[in-house]
Amino acid sequence: MNRIEGRVKVTGLATYAAEYPAEGVAYACAVQSRIAKGRIKRVDGGPALESPGVLAVLSCEDPPRMSEDADPELALFQHREVAYRGQIVAAVVADTYENARAAAAAVRVDYDPDDHDVTLSADHPGLYKPDVVNPGFPTDTGKGDVEAGLAAAATTVEVTYETPVLHNNPMEPHAALAYWDAEGRLLVYDTAQGTSTSRDMIATALGLPPDRVRVVSRHVGGGFGSKGTTRPQAVLAALAARVVGRPVKIALTRQQMFDVTGYRTPTIQRLRLGADAQGRLTALEHVAYEQSSTLIEFAEQTTVPGRVMYATPALRTAHRLVRLDVATPSWMRAPGECPGMYALESAMDELAYAAGLDPVELRIVNDAETEPGTGLPFSSRDLVGCLREGARRFGWERRDPAPGIRREGEWLVGTGVAASTYPARRSPCQAVATVRDGDFLVQVAAADIGTGARTALTRIAADTLEVSPERVHVELGDSDLPRAPVAGGSMGTASWGSAVVRACEELKRDGKEGRADTTEEIKGDAELARHAFGAQFAEVRVSSVTGEIRVARLLGVFAAGRIVDPTLARSQFIGGMTMGLGMALMEETLTDAEFGGFLHRDLAQYHVPVCADVRDVEAVWLDERDGELNPMGSKGIGEIGIVGTAAAIGNAVFHATGHRVRELPITPAKVLMPRF
Repeated sequence: MNRIEGRVKVTGLATYAAEYPAEGVAYACAVQSRIAKGRIKRVDGGPALESPGVLAVLSCEDPPRMSEDADPELALFQHREVAYRGQIVAAVVADTYENARAAAAAVRVDYDPDDHDVTLSADHPGLYKPDVVNPGFPTDTGKGDVEAGLAAAATTVEVTYETPVLHNNPMEPHAALAYWDAEGRLLVYDTAQGTSTSRDMIATALGLPPDRVRVVSRHVGGGFGSKGTTRPQAVLAALAARVVGRPVKIALTRQQMFDVTGYRTPTIQRLRLGADAQGRLTALEHVAYEQSSTLIEFAEQTTVPGRVMYATPALRTAHRLVRLDVATPSWMRAPGECPGMYALESAMDELAYAAGLDPVELRIVNDAETEPGTGLPFSSRDLVGCLREGARRFGWERRDPAPGIRREGEWLVGTGVAASTYPARRSPCQAVATVRDGDFLVQVAAADIGTGARTALTRIAADTLEVSPERVHVELGDSDLPRAPVAGGSMGTASWGSAVVRACEELKRDGKEGRADTTEEIKGDAELARHAFGAQFAEVRVSSVTGEIRVARLLGVFAAGRIVDPTLARSQFIGGMTMGLGMALMEETLTDAEFGGFLHRDLAQYHVPVCADVRDVEAVWLDERDGELNPMGSKGIGEIGIVGTAAAIGNAVFHATGHRVRELPITPAKVLMPRF
């Protein structure tokens, strides 16, 4: 199938949050803090109010009415304390966007600054053990005696890896249009990965019953997690619309998005691995150090993959968190698994070289029959199949066993491998299916953030109803539709699709309408370890003159249950792998230790891969049957593509040069560092 929404997108007819028309619309522009910590002494909106077209200035001088239960990142203008540089401290509403932005520059904010701390370190005195890590995993786990396992090992590796702050940077900026009707009901057109949850968060922030709020997100131009929770622009639009009594629209600038829409926490990860003479692990320890804000505790599940991947008699995983004067980190494509597997799979590569074993065979010999951290049986697991098929397709047998051997002129050539994993979750969801004019209408408050959700759900409904897809019409992206979880955690299709299947099955029995709520069904799922697996292979060329790194080939092989739509799946896998390439070689947000905030705040400084960077990238998958997952037998694919890619590239750089870079991104300067 072609994408259902393909035509409206390529012809410009698809309407995004900032594009909805509204009569008498006004525009809001945020004013951001210029200190990293302290207190607002005074906000002078006088000069702004005298500017052309200005309707109002919002600030803590006259706090708008909000609930005490509002999320701290959404409680705009309720307090005078500043938690991080770039925090929204005021806003201007005007008749045009240009007037609002010009007037925002005229707002004067006086501060009483305090000393700030924005630097993560593994010995920070403020480090502590959070109660849980996202989305609810135990912070620490362990089994066996790690110290004894290391002491008994024939080969040991003890290494530290670091990953920087990374920003999601979806193509569509975070935007909202808010309107209060005559009955006092709020309508928000928002860039949301989940309209049901966005409605609830906005209602909570404003102290409204959920049925007094409606959120619409028909089309979303990417999110990568940054639109998985409500962001300040949606609440600001609602507050401003209430103050001026007319619709208000806001679109954050790219620079503002760096400050207030979340990011991937930087990590410092320490690993200790031991293996016997055959390469079997005797111990694995993985500890991660991360940051959060003083407003909200967000602890990323960085070491959780170690509880899934490899059989070992001794295992310890742990997380430590420090609250700094920074914005709150949040979800970014494969939170936890992505940075955690970078470190784990790099360490496994180092162990292979130290033990004199092939990196593919080391992973195979340590394949786990049950989930190492819990002992639960897997619903399905074909990591070995992915590794063997990837090695065959990639030509792994032609690889030079030692690093730094293959040279073509100035270019050093190397190959690397890494494994991938991601949970195969689903959440409760509702759906309705009805007969409409001889066709079928399926309604669910799902979100299509560019992944092709409409198309996938159309196929799922058509298969269940045993009709052609042309007769099925899917309506989504509206909180007034049956409740649905967010498009995130690689659980969208599994969650929404389960409800759609059940609603369509009921429609077939009833003949007119089918309704479904999968809450009880999911409670009854068997207790199993549910995960997708994969293997990433990379070939790189490194200039011995400039240190430039070119990725010549990327191959991903995945075992992700039933693939609902091959075209959409390939797009998702390759998109994730490309994003992993960016993580490996170029993406990095620097923090300003002196003034707080981020130094990289636009796409001129924060580099992402472009077509010329992705020479040859291919994704394939194994035919995997798993009847324990959901009615479709599918596993999520939106995130596993990024997992392991950075490690595979880093391992290939080592194989090419003989120099191990343990701090991302791998830049020419770091590659050349041993020569100076």
